[in-house]
Amino acid sequence: MIKITEFKYKPSEHEEEKASNSYLLSLFTLAAGMPLPILNLISAFYFLVANKRSSYYVRWHCMQSLLAELLLFFINSVMITWIVFLLLGKVMINDYFIAFMIIAVLLNVIIFIITIISATVTRKGKHIEWFFFAPLTDLTMGEYTETDIRKPENIFPPKKRFEL
Repeated sequence: MIKITEFKYKPSEHEEEKASNSYLLSLFTLAAGMPLPILNLISAFYFLVANKRSSYYVRWHCMQSLLAELLLFFINSVMITWIVFLLLGKVMINDYFIAFMIIAVLLNVIIFIITIISATVTRKGKHIEWFFFAPLTDLTMGEYTETDIRKPENIFPPKKRFEL
């Protein structure tokens, strides 16, 4: 389900902490995110945008966290909607409802456990790839290049002056 490897370069402690925080953020918003799944998605997206000038290691893990939250957003939205309709008396409990609830809860527990593991592993400087989300993250992030490495001029490029 997950694969722990070495990254293409040794990330600094600051990068390890930021990458770990991308996973921890979803755990912090979990309490509010269960009744309102959009909150987890918004917070993961905000963290990715806030770190758009960070190193490739940090951005990669922010994107993987965002993609996991995107899947959970759709699953949890259906789950919450179905429960609300059930409470309003619009639907009845049936086999489909029970099966979907079991799958949704199991998926939430699995991703919760993997998120804790990912936060601790990335904090140690290791690279963790989730089964389904790592290939999608690679597709969205593009290839790693040497110009992406933590040089300050690559992370914070100098502002161009307006010249006449």
